[in-house]
Amino acid sequence: IETKRFLFLFCLFFWILGREYEKDKVCKELINFGKDDFTALSMVLYSRKFPSGTFEQISHLVKEVVSLTEACCAEGADPDCYDNRTSALSAKSCESDSPFPVHPGTAECCTQEGLERKLCMAALKHQPQEFPTYVEPSNDEICEAFRKDPKEFANQFMYEYSINYGQAPLPLLVSYTKSYLSMVGSCCTSSSPTVCFLKERLQIKHLSLLTIMSNRICSQYAAYEKEKSRLSHLIKLAQKAPTANLEDVLPLAEDVTTILSKCCGSTSEDCMAKELPEHTVKICDNLSTKNDKFRDCCQERTPMDIFMCVYFTPATQPPELPEVELPTSKDVCGKGNTKAMDRYTFELSRRTDVPEVFLSKILEPTFKSLGECCDSKDPAVCFDAKVPQLKAELSSFIDKGHELCADYSENTFTEYKKKLTERLRAKLPDAPDTELEELVNKRSDFASKCCSINSPPLYCDAEVRRFDNPL
Repeated sequence: IETKRFLFLFCLFFWILGREYEKDKVCKELINFGKDDFTALSMVLYSRKFPSGTFEQISHLVKEVVSLTEACCAEGADPDCYDNRTSALSAKSCESDSPFPVHPGTAECCTQEGLERKLCMAALKHQPQEFPTYVEPSNDEICEAFRKDPKEFANQFMYEYSINYGQAPLPLLVSYTKSYLSMVGSCCTSSSPTVCFLKERLQIKHLSLLTIMSNRICSQYAAYEKEKSRLSHLIKLAQKAPTANLEDVLPLAEDVTTILSKCCGSTSEDCMAKELPEHTVKICDNLSTKNDKFRDCCQERTPMDIFMCVYFTPATQPPELPEVELPTSKDVCGKGNTKAMDRYTFELSRRTDVPEVFLSKILEPTFKSLGECCDSKDPAVCFDAKVPQLKAELSSFIDKGHELCADYSENTFTEYKKKLTERLRAKLPDAPDTELEELVNKRSDFASKCCSINSPPLYCDAEVRRFDNPL
């Protein structure tokens, strides 16, 4: 399959906008790919587009799209077939008993008509799936399902994998699912499936890791978008290498953000495969001599191994440093104010091991508030009035992060729960055992998801709000 051409087609294809030049492209590609490949790749695309859709809903949508395309691309088809059928498809999605998957915001799009409705629906996006649930079956289970119905197995796998790793660049997702299904087809018909799976998995290991890691970092990029993503990477690198300089760390945060903005939505098959290894070279050049953990990571065999090692490196114990002051009105409102904000972010981050999701959450409104002073008649007076309150809010929120994540990173989960129980029992001596157990379970579940350096931002942002008054 010529994946690049298919991806270009399908980036335009969601809800098929009904324009004649797009119809011509779709028809040409249906002929070039053939119905089976066209259908299979549609399954990946729409599963990725609708991660909350059921297998039945996605299958129904794919069937409708393929049927529409076949009918309207047939020789002698009504010239209005394409526009009429795509409009009918759009209208059907707005029915209360629609068999298709839905996006948040679909109801608003359904108040519009014609092309506006189709464009509105095409622009809808789900939030990233921050907790993939896909678990690969055993070799025997894989082959049993494959032998029973190869096509159904392939569709189910493409659906399951794509809804879980849909933030990975589409070319990677297509390439990996294609490679995986090729492996299954070969090994489940071989005389030694176990040996075959072992050999074939080694062959596609790099592609598998690249897809999974791309999904992770692109999920965060989708949640944060460009500027907040840059801030997030700066915080993480400062916490992992607190003895490094801003000049060592900032270019790396900017570089990885540029890569994500370039590759997460790219239709180029080799964007991530080319860019991430080049990024790891920069990491090792800047940080391997500044930090033992980074030096060890840079001894790994492959660029992907280095990248994964760096990604999963935890925050280092913060060094003893004097308290950092918020930037002044002269720093923020003058030229190059971004550098002042970056320096403050770096200096604050390397002084605390509170997870990035906490720091990003409080720094964004802090910087916004300071920026608003620059538009006032007297920025210096505005700063003098706001800074004490902002410092108090920053300190309080960081203390809240310390309280919610206390002991988590230094202990096994079992030991952490034991210490948490002791701490809460001391604070709530009269609480019934059942109430204490429930609180411990809630707090430990929160910690397991939000107290590490790579915590999922959307989930943790919502959860932090639930703990406005930590015990």
